[in-house]
Amino acid sequence: MAIAANPSANTGIGVLDRARFFSGLAPAQRVRVAEIAVLRVFPQDTRIYVVGDPVDDFYVLADGNVRFTLGLGKRDTSAGEIIRRGDVFGWAALVEGHSRRIATAYCLTPCEVVAISGARLLDLMEHDHSLGYAIMKQLAALLTSELVAFAAG
Repeated sequence: MAIAANPSANTGIGVLDRARFFSGLAPAQRVRVAEIAVLRVFPQDTRIYVVGDPVDDFYVLADGNVRFTLGLGKRDTSAGEIIRRGDVFGWAALVEGHSRRIATAYCLTPCEVVAISGARLLDLMEHDHSLGYAIMKQLAALLTSELVAFAAG
């Protein structure tokens, strides 16, 4: 179970500033994303989400290590394997039409994550097309790498 924390704006924006995924955003755009984010703390050996869970948030790992396992049907892979500080996961929250998780994210260590509401981020992207384009460009690169890893087994 996650413990929600109320981070200072600097905590969320600091994590986003260091995350390669958000590097294409202007500083003001990263601030707007940080405003819809919440810091969550998970103990070691906790699942952040599992296959079939409702899609809600998109995550940036602030601290710790997360094991990410993509599963489709009866086939599992360790695509993405270990998520490390600054990496993003939970990308299904940014893909419209997907209401359930297709992967499991498991805390190998105590973890802090910046949880960003997928619905609110999609709304920001709709209203700021340059923000939306930058995020979708990064998402396309992320999904391509995940699919290549999945296909490689």
